[in-house]
Amino acid sequence: MTATADAEAAANELTPLADYLGSVLRRLRALPPLDLDLTQAYGNVLAEDVVAPHSFPAFDQAAVDGYAARWEDIAGAGRGYAPAGTSVPVRLNVVGDLGAASWRPVRLTPGSCFSVAAGAPLPLAADVVVPVEWTDQGMAAVEIYRTPKRGFGVRRAGEELPAGTLLARAGSYISPALVAVFAATGIGHVVVRPSPRVVIVATGDELVDVGRASQPGQIVDANSHALTAAAAEVGALAYRIGICDDDPEGLRGLLEDQTLRADLIITTGGTGTGPGDMVRRILSRREGGRAGPVAFTEVALYPGTALGFGTVGAEEVPVVCLPGDPGAALIGFEVLARPAIQLLAGAEPVFRPSVRAHLLETVSSPRGLREFRPAHVAERRGGGYTVQPLRGGPFTLSGLAEANGLLVLGERVTTAAAGSTVDVLLLDRRR
Repeated sequence: MTATADAEAAANELTPLADYLGSVLRRLRALPPLDLDLTQAYGNVLAEDVVAPHSFPAFDQAAVDGYAARWEDIAGAGRGYAPAGTSVPVRLNVVGDLGAASWRPVRLTPGSCFSVAAGAPLPLAADVVVPVEWTDQGMAAVEIYRTPKRGFGVRRAGEELPAGTLLARAGSYISPALVAVFAATGIGHVVVRPSPRVVIVATGDELVDVGRASQPGQIVDANSHALTAAAAEVGALAYRIGICDDDPEGLRGLLEDQTLRADLIITTGGTGTGPGDMVRRILSRREGGRAGPVAFTEVALYPGTALGFGTVGAEEVPVVCLPGDPGAALIGFEVLARPAIQLLAGAEPVFRPSVRAHLLETVSSPRGLREFRPAHVAERRGGGYTVQPLRGGPFTLSGLAEANGLLVLGERVTTAAAGSTVDVLLLDRRR
């Protein structure tokens, strides 16, 4: 039988993916919040709503370099009788210069203006800033050749963000621009969820480290490197432990040690029911009449039906156990481990965004399983999306490396015809 046929034969005994995900995620809680200095907050998730304590701008200010004036004093600039090809300027006395560091309040009188730099406090009674290039750039007096609209070049206090504005909601990622908004409105500290500390362990006697070619009886460990990168991409503090042999005491000891520095442990390999699947045998073993710390479930997922979840150690650190096949491990990370990390981080939403897309090629899928297939998504001219399945199906690493989306084929889908509309998860790769 083919891998697809084997998967179809077992599908009736599997747990629906949505049910399994719900049961896992309900057991997780966001990490306790902490107060961080703004300089350390980038990349974390807000634990509470943030409201502007002060307005931005904090005071009326010039938006451009030029001359701050009263609009009624310059309203006639460029109008009236003048020789052909020229205009009638308005002349004002320049009574001072204001820079961004100026702090003494000043007031305009009729027929006068101030030379101002962008960001400088606006003189009282000023309601327009004439750009330098519309003048003769005079120092004691200035001639203005064009009249801007009233309010041009002026930024009023609170114009962009009045005090009390909701700047960001709990669950939002703190971006560089959001850091700037917080700082500009007077915020120096924010309450965030810490970035989850995620430990990745690859298991199996057959594994060897990178830097060599696989030999019979040996498989290069691609999984722990890939999953460490995937966890870091989500925003976790990811730690690759490396390879653990199929030694029961060694695996137990390693996991126990890692509970001291981990908020989540991810293992890869050994989740099946074969004689060499040591992770499942060790972590699901009943002791003293009680079930093992990790439950392994056959999930209606293609590829990689066997997934494990539970807790280890006195601290009850969550553990996600993914299959050993590299493609299945990465798909398992996307559908299970990634949402778990997002939930621990307090991020909303926990799942990747999805779109409906026009399928460019007919594909088949095993009955009873929810398939996630590497694909390339493109925006259509005029709106909407197209999706092209990539070569080799869901198991191929080359397809996953090229993909910017995952084509999702539901449990009841055996064939999706070209031209039909399908769901696609967007991977948000930097391309």
